[in-house]
Amino acid sequence: MAIKIVIADDERPARSELIHQLQELIANVEIQEADSGAGVLNLVADQSFDLLFLDINLGDIQGTMLIKALKSMRPDMRIIFVTAYSEYAAEAFELEVEDYIMKPFSQKRLKRVLDKWLPKEEKEETASMERVVKKLAISCEGKTVFENIKNIVYIETCNRGCTIHTVGNEYYEGKMLGEYEKKLEGCKFFRCQKSYLINLDRVKEIFPWKNNAFGIRMQGYEADILPVARDKTKMLRQLLGW
Repeated sequence: MAIKIVIADDERPARSELIHQLQELIANVEIQEADSGAGVLNLVADQSFDLLFLDINLGDIQGTMLIKALKSMRPDMRIIFVTAYSEYAAEAFELEVEDYIMKPFSQKRLKRVLDKWLPKEEKEETASMERVVKKLAISCEGKTVFENIKNIVYIETCNRGCTIHTVGNEYYEGKMLGEYEKKLEGCKFFRCQKSYLINLDRVKEIFPWKNNAFGIRMQGYEADILPVARDKTKMLRQLLGW
């Protein structure tokens, strides 16, 4: 039987990213979306769900009232609080919801939440499921692109966001580099300098460069020289066996 999940968030990119990560982590899942408090109440009134991922700042209904209404309608439904602000995390427990996750979504954290609250049989299936293809959700030019992580060469800070350099494409997204570093944790990416996050599998060469430091050239982007911060050199040597 499929796990039924509803995501209530007024930001479409956030919903798209969470949907993608849930589909990677759960073998058999049905996901529905709502972009308002009224929308999620309508969904929950019509059908039951196992989990609700709820952004508390939906705007149209005050958070405390919304959660009380949801718990009254579906007392068995687990509510996971979603927030972009760490100071709101404690509020999750004051509102008596089951758990919380932070934006941007960390797959490790999301998996811990699922392991804790999914039905036992689904947890076992999720734990044994191998994710052959991993993708990163990128919001740009009014759409969401799902790019294979293995095809991401490097990401660099650009203006008030980041440019994502991939095999054959470049994307600009208005997010900070630290958000990508968190999302790609455990995926063989390394922050070689404050403005650059590199795919270790795409490093082509390392060579002495400016001020007794080192530079990197990446596959497919040989014309670009990426700096290695001095305090990152030792760790990079260990990771690459260099």
